[in-house]
Amino acid sequence: MSAEIPAGNLMADLWTDPDNECFQTLLALPGARVERIVSFGQATPDAEWLSQDWTEWVLLLSGAARLRFEHEPEARRLRPGDWAAIGPNVRHRVDWTAPDGPTVWLAVHVGEPARD
Repeated sequence: MSAEIPAGNLMADLWTDPDNECFQTLLALPGARVERIVSFGQATPDAEWLSQDWTEWVLLLSGAARLRFEHEPEARRLRPGDWAAIGPNVRHRVDWTAPDGPTVWLAVHVGEPARD
């Protein structure tokens, strides 16, 4: 009996719609979820902040972005290889992603409630 082993390529079949970001769950386990996010110039709307009740670890795989935390005076510029751990209830936003090509993120959500 063989178990199915999920596998793929994070850089394959990239979403390049300038009007929408693509969120793709790659692996979901109790209390943890791994997703690929592909941005193409998207940013969090002005004056809006994101926050969740769990930890999110993000890694920028390609492209460029600026990630802002409410408690910091300036946004962090992210390049491929840069990562950040966003703790529970930390207000943050994406100020900018590169508009001239896909920005690919890997996000790991830890402690997230189960989705229906």
